[in-house]
Order: sequence, then structure tokens, then C-alpha cells
Amino acid sequence: MKKTAITERLAGLGGAKWEVYLKAKELVEQGQDIIELTIGEPDVPTPTELVESAVDALRAGRTTYSNGRGEAGLRSALADRYSARSGRTITDNQVLCFPGTQTSLFTVLMGVAEAGCEVLVGDPMYATYQGVVRASGADIVPVPLRPENGFRISADDIADRITAKTTALLLTTPHNPTGSILTGEDIDAIGKLAIEHDLWIISDEVYEELIFDGSVFSSPLSLSELADRVIVVSSISKSHAAPGFRSGWCIGPEEFTARLLALSETMLFGNQPFIADMTETAIRNGSTVAEGMAQRYARRARMLNDRLPNETHLRVHLPQAGMFAMIDVSATGMNGNEYAFHLLEHGKVAVMPGPSFGGTVDDWVRIALTVDDAIFTEACDRIVAHATQLQLENA
Repeated sequence: MKKTAITERLAGLGGAKWEVYLKAKELVEQGQDIIELTIGEPDVPTPTELVESAVDALRAGRTTYSNGRGEAGLRSALADRYSARSGRTITDNQVLCFPGTQTSLFTVLMGVAEAGCEVLVGDPMYATYQGVVRASGADIVPVPLRPENGFRISADDIADRITAKTTALLLTTPHNPTGSILTGEDIDAIGKLAIEHDLWIISDEVYEELIFDGSVFSSPLSLSELADRVIVVSSISKSHAAPGFRSGWCIGPEEFTARLLALSETMLFGNQPFIADMTETAIRNGSTVAEGMAQRYARRARMLNDRLPNETHLRVHLPQAGMFAMIDVSATGMNGNEYAFHLLEHGKVAVMPGPSFGGTVDDWVRIALTVDDAIFTEACDRIVAHATQLQLENA
């Protein structure tokens, strides 16, 4: 059977990244007591008022086809929100609605890159980024996010990797998996490079509302000098604890979104009207759960940081936002993959290996902060006990 180029480009991507997660699920099904800290999913259900909003819209017959750009009310709500946030006017013609951030990002990448192009992405990176870039035909160029720089992407490291083939830079702020946030100074320096080399900036901001106390969020969308080259992608999956509703969007220059619309319409016709109505409610009323999630995730990250460096030889990178924390396991003599499987087998805790996110964190693992405090405390106990046993064995 003949195979298409896109299936060949994506062959082998993704599967190995989830081996620990899949093994943990298998052990749970066998009845083993495993604490699962791999996948990041909000620790609260979707707010009742949003569920009721969607149900009311369903009962009102909001099950027809949508406008290709998305429902007018939602686009207007998003334009108002981003105008207020950025301090400049964002119109509803700059908005396209999609089923989640992932679909938005896929479509945007198809609109800015193709075979022969290069897209710069921070390493470590969200696990699906490699796939969405390769789907466009472009090559992904990893830019190391250095622990000594707080895992923030550096303009100098970006500059070193720009070539004549570079068309776009994919940013994630707040960052998954490290929880770092780009500063205004970082964005200024990156913006100057984008202007100098005529690059698109795609900014994945899905964790924008899960900012921990003392940290400040900045977006390249706020800089007027970058108005013709910044595309923001986001959704309500994290901010409103609504991942299953698959409701996302992109915000970009009017000319770009007009051209992207034709591509979007080959896949879908906007988002579902009843989900769009619910999302409009979510955007206009603000999140009732984001602040609480941010407080809990920050508290669990502090617990991890208070215990592991003081009770073990493991080192924690304290996140500024999001729902994950990174642990340096190099002192164990194992890399992130080896440690994650060893912890699962002997410590009964499932975590994501750093290599699932890139080569820069080969000796790290990612821990989800999204289980309740009692379970998270037990997970910390198990990680400490496991690390202590490893020290005794290696003494």
C-alpha cells in the first residue's frame, strides 16, 4: 500500500513518550496502588454554571452549523478580552475558533510553515509540538531552555539557530513542562529578532490564568510593533477546567486569519454553537476556578521543593505557573527514563520522563501537581522513601 508523506513524517512520533503513563494504567488495572502524576488535567470538574450553559444552549437548538470563523458572540467576547489585556484594539476579524488549542496550533503551523522551512521551538517542549511542526512539512529546530536561566528561552540561543529557512518561533508562556514565564525583557529581545529576520511568533498561552503569586505574565501580543507577526493560541481547557469541551482559538493579524480561514474550513466550520455559547459565558464572566487551582498547584510545588532537596539528593525547579514541576534526578545516576520506570516499579509513583519533552531535560522528570493534597503528600513520602533506598543501595 502506498503511504503519504505526512504519515511518513509523523511515523514513530509520540508513542514512546507515553510508555510510563501506559504502564502505570496497566498496573492500576491489575489492582496495584499507583499514584498517577503524569497527565496534567485540572483537579476540579468543569464549573456547574458552564455545564448548565452548554445544556441550555443544546435545549435551545444550538446544534446547527457554525460560522466558519466561529460564533459571532464568542469572537466578540474574545476580541474584548484580548483588547483589554493587550491595551490595543483586537477585532473579531482577528479571531478564529477551533476545537481546542491543539487544533488551533495545528492549523496555524500549516499557515506559517511548509516543507523547506524551519520552526524554532524551546527544548524541553510540550509533547505534541514535534508532531504539529512536522505535519506542516517543516523541520523543528530545538532551542535549549537552560536550567540556569530558569528554563526561559534566550534571545541569544534563538539568534544562534536562525537560518534563511527559519519562518517561525513557537513560544510557550507559561511553559509546559517547566512552569517558567517569559519576562517583558525576554519578549522585547525576542521581538527584535523576529522583526530583524521577518519571523512569525506563535505564542501558546493556555496556562495564562494559572500564574502563581509573585509572578507576572507578559505576552508578545501586547507589543504594537509585533502586531503583524504574533499569533496567540489558547483555550478554556486549563483556565476553566473544561478540557473535554475542546474549545480554543487563535488571535492573529486580520490578513493572516482571513487567509487561514480557508484552511480551517477544509477541516471544520467553526466550533459547535452550544459549546461556543458556553465558552462566551466563560470568557465574559471570567474563571471561577483558576485562582484556586493556581493556589493549590503552587502550594504542592512548594511542598515538593521543601521536602526533596532537604530529604533527598533530588533537586526541584520551582515553577512560576501551570500544573507541573520538574525534578532533576541526575544524582541517582539514572536518566529521566530509567528513573521514571524505577520509581514506578519500586516507589509506585508514575511521573513523566524528561526525555519525553526533549534532550535538554534528559536527566529530569515532570510531576503533575493536580492530585489532592493528601494524595500528593503520600506521593512525596513515596518519592522520598524511594530516593533514600537508592542512596542506601548506592552507598
